[in-house]
Amino acid sequence: MHKIEILPYSETLKPYFDSINRAWVEELFSIEPFDQQQLENPEQYVLEKGGRIIFASLDGEIVGTVGLAKVDEQTYEMIKMGVAKSAQGKGVGMVLGKAILQEAKEMGAQKVILYTHSKLQAALKIYEKLGFQEVQVCSDKYQRCDLAMELLLE
Repeated sequence: MHKIEILPYSETLKPYFDSINRAWVEELFSIEPFDQQQLENPEQYVLEKGGRIIFASLDGEIVGTVGLAKVDEQTYEMIKMGVAKSAQGKGVGMVLGKAILQEAKEMGAQKVILYTHSKLQAALKIYEKLGFQEVQVCSDKYQRCDLAMELLLE
């Protein structure tokens, strides 16, 4: 059994937010302008706007990350969930998802939304297990997304 530890954002972990997410986005899609902003300057584009970023360490190695972007006082968007290829299939995504939803609750969120693509089957399974439900076809918010999901928190 692998030991997955959740770590809060820190300056030393910042490069992993970029590298882990850039790897999967560039493999499957392309980096959009908003990606570039969030990946290169998460302090300004996520944290200072009331969001949060966490990381997953597996056996001492940083292998995953996910963030929350504040939409309004009750709503947050789950963003940039990525797990390194070397750690996929080991439960890291689920642990990250549960941890970031706990963060959302502690921040007073009543709803968490996310935008994704139907070809990301492993991610969709995680989102569904976490309780997210498809709500609509994705708007033009992101070029690479074709569906939106939401989770109402208690």
